Amino acid sequence: MVSSSPMIHIDPARTISRVDPRIYSGFTEHMGRCIYGGLYEPENPNQLADPNTGFRKDVLDVLRELNVPIFRYPGGNFVSSYRWQDGIGPKHLRPRRPELAWLTEESNLFGTDEFMQFCKEMNAEPYICLNMGTGTLEDALAWLEYCNSSANTHYANLRRANGHPEPYNVKYWSLGNEVWGPWQVGQMESHDYAKKAFQWAKALKLLDPKIQLISCGETGFTDWDRVTLKKLAPVIDYHSIHLYTVSEGNHAVNVMGPAAAEKGLEICKSLIDLAKIEAGLEKQVTVCFDEWNVWDPVRAPGEKGAEEHYDLSDALAVASWLNVFVRKADIVKIACIAQSVNVISPIITSPEGLFKQTTFYPLKLFATLMQGTSLNIHVASPQYTGKTVPEWVEKLENGNGGDEKLTKYIDVSAVLSDSKDEIRVAIVNRNATEAYTVPIRFGPVCDVLETVKVHEVWSADLKDNNGWDGERVHTVEKELPWTGEYLVKEHSFQLLVFKLK
Repeated sequence: MVSSSPMIHIDPARTISRVDPRIYSGFTEHMGRCIYGGLYEPENPNQLADPNTGFRKDVLDVLRELNVPIFRYPGGNFVSSYRWQDGIGPKHLRPRRPELAWLTEESNLFGTDEFMQFCKEMNAEPYICLNMGTGTLEDALAWLEYCNSSANTHYANLRRANGHPEPYNVKYWSLGNEVWGPWQVGQMESHDYAKKAFQWAKALKLLDPKIQLISCGETGFTDWDRVTLKKLAPVIDYHSIHLYTVSEGNHAVNVMGPAAAEKGLEICKSLIDLAKIEAGLEKQVTVCFDEWNVWDPVRAPGEKGAEEHYDLSDALAVASWLNVFVRKADIVKIACIAQSVNVISPIITSPEGLFKQTTFYPLKLFATLMQGTSLNIHVASPQYTGKTVPEWVEKLENGNGGDEKLTKYIDVSAVLSDSKDEIRVAIVNRNATEAYTVPIRFGPVCDVLETVKVHEVWSADLKDNNGWDGERVHTVEKELPWTGEYLVKEHSFQLLVFKLK
């Protein structure tokens, strides 16, 4: 059945904020096969690794397609019992340690210097998460000195002795990972964490005033976020948020899940504003959404490597996630998909090669095309009114007016290109069975050329996935005459590029 009820209205004068390219960042954790057997495999039997660095050449080539600006490291839960000093120096002297986050063993063959080399290969900036579990402030200061100092001091000289004369100048440092979580080594109450992190921040900035600090938030909509922002807003630059969405085997639940992130960002923005008002701050504090993705821990348990095999429904959920970040460009300045290789990742490897998961394609389209200025567009759409995870999204949505709902079937973001000659529109049809003819109106003082370039991710079956036997879900490009409306297939993602007259 085809319906003509939705409508999109785009006015390029109605801007939100510039889309920060850092929202397309990545995350590499010592978890499962993300590092070992993923991006780093010096003993690869098929000569897929660079003999000088040990990095998988095929993996780095595919990651380069995503234009990743920042990589977060080394966790994640892993960092809360990680001794960074174990991962530097001659490899035959590096100790093998028990690893408490995922109950494995850590060889430490990949550490700080290898990560910095990886970032250099990727032309990306490093982002280090500090151990606030078993780690001490002294450890954190030593790590910062090792990475950034040009002085004639112990850890700076140790870096030089390890063959790296120039400082790495790591800009981004986060004050712990998910310290609020009962699964975390060193879990703390919010007030205890805030007091400790405040002291860490002061000391770290004394050693290197140029660094930017990220506080450990929760989801953006909890009291932990309120308490930590109230204390830490004067000493941080970003507030971290983590959230994963699940499908529970239900496509609608899957694709509507990012509504929780969107509402969480609205709440978090207000909490930041409140903290700034109470502290009399004029500086900018924004969100670093440094863990996000579709992840069903029942389907892909973390302790077994969290190797999700994504289908088309998951690709549409990822596209919906990315629409949220573009729409919230005023508050989200960094976002890191978790993770970059094998672990809940858009790329799966084996010793023989790799394949791109369904989620790779919307991520690449956003990273390469959804750059510029986010536009405040009007979208009319049929509404989803069923079950949501978390449940409070459904309850809040039932009290919202139609145009303000976050669970529309037609989910849209749009940008005006930096050159100001293109409008790019990302459209997800989250309805599993119904296609829609969608009028797209521009104005009041702009018009588009008579053709539109379309990048479409679609397959007939929502359960289609990619694997070693081929890619059933990928991007199809086409150029079509523009008639003023677009037929959006059921369960599809399309990115439309319009040239302005």
